[in-house]
Amino acid sequence: MSYHHYISGREIEKARYEHNWPFYGLIQAAMRGADTENLEKLKAAWPEVYADLKARYDAPGGYLPTDGRREEIPND
Repeated sequence: MSYHHYISGREIEKARYEHNWPFYGLIQAAMRGADTENLEKLKAAWPEVYADLKARYDAPGGYLPTDGRREEIPND
């Protein structure tokens, strides 16, 4: 790790609260951008989050039947 990583983390945290990004959305974003080694670590820590990400990646528009009616899903 480095000072740059620390400062970047602070900026991401600030943006998270400004945009009301959910925690698991950030984890999924980290998984999307991770290299192979770090993805394996993230998958081990949050297997259910990875399973959801994979299911949504393969689903049309990321929408799963368990999400309910589309009208009930808030727009980002």
